[in-house]
Amino acid sequence: MTPLALFAVLLTLASLFGVVNHRTLRLPNTIGVLIISLLVSMVMLGTDRIVPGYNLRAISRSLLGTVNLPQTLLNGVLSFLLFAAALQVDLGQLWARKLTVLALALLGTLLAVALFGGGMWLLFPVLGQSVPLIWCVVLGAILAPTDPVSVVGMLRRVGLPAPLQAVFAGEALFNDGVGVVIFGVALGIATGDGSTAGGTAIVSLFLLQAVGGGLLGLISGWLTVQVMRLVDDAHVELTISLALATGTFSLANALGMSGPIAVVVAGLTLGSRRGLAAISQTGRKELTAFWSVIDEVLNTLLFLLIGFEVVAIAFHMFHIAAALLAIPLSVIVRAISVFLATLLTRLRGADRGRALVVLTWGGLRGGISVALALGLPPGHERATLLAVCYGVVVFTIVVQGLTIERVARRFYRMER
Repeated sequence: MTPLALFAVLLTLASLFGVVNHRTLRLPNTIGVLIISLLVSMVMLGTDRIVPGYNLRAISRSLLGTVNLPQTLLNGVLSFLLFAAALQVDLGQLWARKLTVLALALLGTLLAVALFGGGMWLLFPVLGQSVPLIWCVVLGAILAPTDPVSVVGMLRRVGLPAPLQAVFAGEALFNDGVGVVIFGVALGIATGDGSTAGGTAIVSLFLLQAVGGGLLGLISGWLTVQVMRLVDDAHVELTISLALATGTFSLANALGMSGPIAVVVAGLTLGSRRGLAAISQTGRKELTAFWSVIDEVLNTLLFLLIGFEVVAIAFHMFHIAAALLAIPLSVIVRAISVFLATLLTRLRGADRGRALVVLTWGGLRGGISVALALGLPPGHERATLLAVCYGVVVFTIVVQGLTIERVARRFYRMER
């Protein structure tokens, strides 16, 4: 199947599921598409058990293998999704709460990795099967960061106060890059890659990827703003924004830096007040419309693929039990990590309690976690980690994603 034909198939399915959701479920489009694709996957798996001759699972796996979600998302689509999300963030609000965002994105992610990894290491033997601690840390790194794709989509619906929205979006945008860096380091240790074993090497690698990626994004964003001042053509400005997103992400990866962090900083720079002032009025309208469409289409396709990826997972009773234990643990760990990370920041006072509740319940995971889990090397632990990851991701998107608006309305009645 050619790439164009594959893209056409995915768009057709996303459109069909979107129509079914609109006419029946009436859920937010991405969540509705995810649920319908999950149901279709379950039907295919059930059909294979009843009528083995059709082997629909093999056909689905072949199609998913063609898409290759880990490579497609982590080395391609992610640049567009993160850039589109960063353009929507109020940089003024984000800068005013930079310490809270930094604490959540860095300290909160590290705490979540340690607490969830340690918790699962203690829980696995209860189910009758031990998993080495380092692989539990890898699992913690997969599930620690909140997903910007899911979170930004949620923020559009919920209508939280602007300061809290900035904290939510900023954390999701930056802890994604931090989580990927921690995942790479932990996976290197787990697979016996000695290059990341030393403490100094780990710190150096983290600084190169996180700080280096941020500086690269700032420089590329600033240069792009200067170039924007030289033109007054909306189409040229749109092309420049595309070059910024893809070029920054690719260059960062080539230099061994964090592509996600670099493209987020570049998007924030272009979306700042000074950056938008360099773009013509028509260009700003077209830029906003274009990246909104890109964001919506890619989000829908991503959630469609997440729903279909269930056919690639071999669920056994142990995996199901582990996922059921991991779900409440992930919520508890999220609450503890948010609380500890924000102790010394501006997130305190009378607003602290309700903000912590909403930040905890709004900590959605998504496609990035699934892509990292699918990218794990073959081995005894892969199936277990993939099943646990999938269970937590689906729960946060479907259950927490559909109830966060109710939670936010309860705690922020005055602002709505």
